[in-house]
Amino acid sequence: MQDNNKNATIKLVKVIGEIIKKHRLEQNKTIYKISAECSIHKETWRLIENGLVNDIKISSLWKIAEGLEIDITDLLKEAKEVLGDGFTISGLN
Repeated sequence: MQDNNKNATIKLVKVIGEIIKKHRLEQNKTIYKISAECSIHKETWRLIENGLVNDIKISSLWKIAEGLEIDITDLLKEAKEVLGDGFTISGLN
């Protein structure tokens, strides 16, 4: 069960990273520019976009959403749409 939770978390982080990258590119912003605007280190931003982090802190996600000028709830709703209604981290449905 724990491996399933870890795999689900990895999938969630990867999807969120892809969504973040999509929004950044739509705004024609470089990682350097947007990470500076959000006070997030550019390497951290790159790792998040590429799904190379184990998890994302809610405070970092909030800063990213602000930098992308989108509501954090919209970012999470978009992730839920990509992952589907059956997606779970806890294994509970």
